[in-house]
Amino acid sequence: MDEKIKRIYVPMTESGFYILYCLQEPQHGYGISQQVRKMTGGAVAISAGTMYGTLSKMEKDGLIRFHSEEDKRKLYALTALGREVLDAELARIERLYKNSRGESIDA
Repeated sequence: MDEKIKRIYVPMTESGFYILYCLQEPQHGYGISQQVRKMTGGAVAISAGTMYGTLSKMEKDGLIRFHSEEDKRKLYALTALGREVLDAELARIERLYKNSRGESIDA
């Protein structure tokens, strides 16, 4: 992952994280929104403006790609770069969680 992408996406916003996380399987914006709402018990709701602005930026930056169209909705999927960014963020979150529990991460 190049430094520009790392600087932009790590750490990720909560909405950006959930969008990438949901795109491990091809999905459209509305489906992502519903999945996030369900996963978080309604605690996180991604507005349409945030959703489509983030999808557009992530596609432009090469984290996701157009997968197909279903019922006039664009489905997106992770790219290898998107997977790399998601994995980096998951590792960061895991480190934070372990540190909050008093555990150290050995280098």
